[in-house]
Amino acid sequence: MARDDAAVSSQPQFTVGTGGGGNGRSQMSAPLIDNDNIDRDQIVVPDKKSWKNFFAYMGPGFLVSIAYIDPGNFETDLQSGAQYKYGVSISAFHVAGTVIYVARKSRKLLWIILVASCAALIIQSIAANLGVVTGKHLAEHCRAEYPKVPNFILWILAEIAVVACDIPEVIGTAFALNMLFKVPIWAGVLFTGLSTLLLLALQQYGVRKLEFLIAFLVLTIAVCFCVELGYAKPNRSEVLYGLFVPQLKGDGATGLAISLLGAMVMPHNLFLHSALVLSRKIPRSVRGIKEACRYYLMESGFALAVAFLINVCVLSVSGAVCNSSNLSEDDQTSCSDLDLNKASFLLRNVLGKWSSKIFAIALLASGQSSTITGTYAGQYIMQGFLDLRLEPWVRNMLTRCLAIIPSLIVALIGGSAGAGKLIIIASMILSFELPFALIPLLKFTSSKAKMGDHANSIWLSGIAWIIGSLIMAINIYYIASSFINLILHSNLKLVAVIFSGIFGFSGMLVYLAAIGYLVFRKNKEISHLLILSTTHQPANTLDCHLPRDDLVTMQLPQTRADAVGSL
Repeated sequence: MARDDAAVSSQPQFTVGTGGGGNGRSQMSAPLIDNDNIDRDQIVVPDKKSWKNFFAYMGPGFLVSIAYIDPGNFETDLQSGAQYKYGVSISAFHVAGTVIYVARKSRKLLWIILVASCAALIIQSIAANLGVVTGKHLAEHCRAEYPKVPNFILWILAEIAVVACDIPEVIGTAFALNMLFKVPIWAGVLFTGLSTLLLLALQQYGVRKLEFLIAFLVLTIAVCFCVELGYAKPNRSEVLYGLFVPQLKGDGATGLAISLLGAMVMPHNLFLHSALVLSRKIPRSVRGIKEACRYYLMESGFALAVAFLINVCVLSVSGAVCNSSNLSEDDQTSCSDLDLNKASFLLRNVLGKWSSKIFAIALLASGQSSTITGTYAGQYIMQGFLDLRLEPWVRNMLTRCLAIIPSLIVALIGGSAGAGKLIIIASMILSFELPFALIPLLKFTSSKAKMGDHANSIWLSGIAWIIGSLIMAINIYYIASSFINLILHSNLKLVAVIFSGIFGFSGMLVYLAAIGYLVFRKNKEISHLLILSTTHQPANTLDCHLPRDDLVTMQLPQTRADAVGSL
C-alpha cells in the first residue's frame, strides 16, 4: 500500500546511513523506526509539550530497578551489615572458650551503596539514551561494531552475566519457600523452575500491566523492610555516619565492597535498559528525543532511589540486629557467617516471628520479580548479538536450567551455607564482567557518528569513565591481591606454585588485554545515525526504506488480542 504524503511528519527523522560503498538498496538511508509498522503494544507518547508525558515514560526504570534489589543484593547487604555494621564493625575473639564481641570504629560499607546507586543512575540513564536516540539497543550496536570473534566473546560474557544474575534469584526463592513453608532448599531450587509458567501467564496482559505488577512488587519489598526497620530500630546517627564517611579497612571488606558494586551495577541491566525504552513510541524530533532522555532520567532516578532505600534498610537492619545486646551465643555465631537462610532465624529470635515472615515475603517477591528482568535481558542479548530470537518460554527455561544446575549441586552438597556463598560469587562475577558491557556503552554514547547531537557531553563522559575506571581498578587490585595471598598461604609444592602463578597472571594479562582492546579500539567511521529534515530527503528515501521488523517483534510481550489479530 502506498504511503500517504500527509502522514509524513515535518519533524526531523532519524535514519540509518550505510556510509556508502555499496550499490542498490545498501546506498539508501533507512528510518530506524517504521511508523507504519509499530507494535500495537507500544505505548505512544503524545507529540506535545506537557509534564503529563512523564507518566507515559514510567515503567522501564522499575523493571531495571528490580535487579538492584534481588536476593544477591540482600545477601551481600546482610553480610556487610553483620560483619561491618553501618558505623561499627564487629571483631570476635575467644577468651576461656567464650566468644566475646568487641565493637570498634573502623569499617563502614553503607557509603558503597550510596556511591553504587549514584553510579548506577548515571550509567543506566546513558543506556536508556542509547536506545532512545538510535532506536537500537546495546547488543545490536555491538554486533554492528565488532568483528565476529570479539562479538561472540562479548555475547558469551553477557550470557554468563545473565546466569550469574539468575543464580541468586533461584537460591533466594528457595530460601523464601523454606522460611514460609519449610520446603527443603534443594526442592525449593527445583520449584523455582515453575516461575517460568508464571511469567508466561503474565505475558498475555501487555506492557503496562506488567510494569504495574513490577511496581507493586517493589512497593511490597519496600514496605516489608520499612516494617523490619521499625522492629530493629537502628542508631540513626551511625547510619548517617556510615553513609557519608567512606572507609574500607579490614580483612574481607574489599571483597564485600566489590560484591556490593557487582550487585548494584549489573552488566546485563545495561543491555536491558537500552532495549526496554523501545517499548515507547516517542516523537522522532529533536525536542521529543531530549524530552524522552530527560524523563527517563527522572523515572530511573525515582526507581533507583527506592531501590537504594531498600538496600539501606536491609544493611541497617542486619547491623542493628547483630549488634543487639540480647543476642544468644547461637545468634552471635549466625552473625559471624550470615546468609539469607540464617537471617530468617536470627530475625525470629531477636525481633519475633512476624519479622521473619515479613523478611521471607520480601525475599519471595524479590526473587520472583527478578525472573522478568533476567528473561528479557537474555532475550535481547541473544537477539542483538546473534540476530537469533527464541520463543520466550524456551529462552526462560534455558536460562533457568543453567542457573538451577549449579544451585542444585551446591544446595545438595553444601546446604544453605554453600548456597549463600554461591550468591556472593555470582555477585562478584557480575562486577568482573561489568567492563565488557560498560566500555562499549560509553564509547557508543560518546560517538557523534552514532548519537549525533545527543552524544554524551564532556562532563558526563568524564564522570562515566571515572566510574568505570574505578570499578575496573578495584577489580584488578582485588584479583591480583587475592591470587597472591592464595599462592603465598597455600601448601602447594614450589613447582605447583610457579605454574599456578604463571597461569593466574596470564589470565590477568588476558583480562587487561581484553579491556584495553575495547578501550582503545576506534569506532567504525560509518555513520549509523543521521538527522535529516524530511524537506531535504531524497524522494525515494521513504519509499525504499528497510523496516526494523526485529524491533517490532522484540518488544515486550504481545497481548492475546494482538496475537489473534495477526492471524
